[in-house]
Amino acid sequence: MSKLLNKSLKIFILYAGIVLAGSIPAYYLIVDLIWEHELKEHNLIVSETIKQNLQSLSLSDEELAASIVLWNKLRPETQLQPVASLLPDSTYNIYRKNKYIPAKGKDRFQGLVTYFSIRNKPFRLTLETNMEESHETMMAIAAVTVMFFLILLGGFIFINRRIAERLWRPFYNSLGKIQSFNLHKPKEIHFDHTGIEEFETLNHHLHKLITGNIASYQQQKEFTQLASHELQTPLSVIKFKLDLLHQSKPMTEEQSDIIDQAHQALAKVTRVNKNLLLLAKIENSQFPEKELIDLPALIIDYMPFLQDFLDDKQLQLNITGSIQLSVNKTLLEILLANLFMNAIRYSEPGGTILVSLDEHRLEMANTGDKALDAHHLFRRFGLSAPHAAGTGLGLAIVHEVCQLYGWRECYHFENGFHFFSIQWP
Repeated sequence: MSKLLNKSLKIFILYAGIVLAGSIPAYYLIVDLIWEHELKEHNLIVSETIKQNLQSLSLSDEELAASIVLWNKLRPETQLQPVASLLPDSTYNIYRKNKYIPAKGKDRFQGLVTYFSIRNKPFRLTLETNMEESHETMMAIAAVTVMFFLILLGGFIFINRRIAERLWRPFYNSLGKIQSFNLHKPKEIHFDHTGIEEFETLNHHLHKLITGNIASYQQQKEFTQLASHELQTPLSVIKFKLDLLHQSKPMTEEQSDIIDQAHQALAKVTRVNKNLLLLAKIENSQFPEKELIDLPALIIDYMPFLQDFLDDKQLQLNITGSIQLSVNKTLLEILLANLFMNAIRYSEPGGTILVSLDEHRLEMANTGDKALDAHHLFRRFGLSAPHAAGTGLGLAIVHEVCQLYGWRECYHFENGFHFFSIQWP
């Protein structure tokens, strides 16, 4: 994942690279056209000079013929030959080996063929000029261009980073404060004054949003805690009255069934109330004490409380591995109890519960026929399966304990097993 600053920088570099790549052939074509035009003018000037000089000489036919032979030997790049008639001038480009430097390979030549008369006799003058220097010029220009491009690009990257770091520093400061914010341990965030309108607007709305969330969270937590405390006494009274009613005589079987159903509903409400109180205590960090606990030994000590549930569904329990954790013992027992009860509840009769421990995680696997709804597993009152018998708070408590210690809870279904794991650093 790349940073925001690097996004625009990469686009600028890519754009500059494309422009540079396109500029090199453009340089070549422009320089080649200019060079070719200049050589054409050069050949035209040289040819006009030669024609005027030859036409101004007063030579006999024999002297003219001897002079032409001598000229062709001394200037092989310009050939002077008699022809039958005068024709229009023409130019050409040709690649061929330089006969004076055969090891060099083929060179490019710009040629001019022009016709003129000497003493009323038609002649043809052919001039060729080596254009090899155009390639060298183009390479030199390209090299200089690349050099200045790299200097410009390096300077642009350096200046952009320095300016961007200073410009975006308030944003990263605000981002760091938001990342360190924990709603379970809310502390009011004070953003620095930036003097930049956009960042001031952002910080103002972030402060407003966070303050509102803290207030809502505190109200919700206080309501849950107070409501749970206030419900304890009425629930106890209702349970006591139901017990008295159940002992009263005479009572029909139908009345006894109604009282039993009321007892079951009351027991569930009582469990929900206790779990809500527990969640409030965890969120209020009312379990600060820590001690080094041997996890396999704690599970074995807890086994008598689970044996009846295991026997009821004929489940086998297998524990492997070992780990010691520095945590609050009460919270760890609650976490294990909720994980075990969840595993027992969703295990197939006659199945197996596997517990594996190592230095990175605790994993509990139990047999099952289909995956649970992973999106609601660790939410409050988010039952993991339709018609589930739980209160919907057991795994939410597991989540809160993990949040308190910086652990991470996970679930997946594979090969007929539900896997619940608690991973710690």
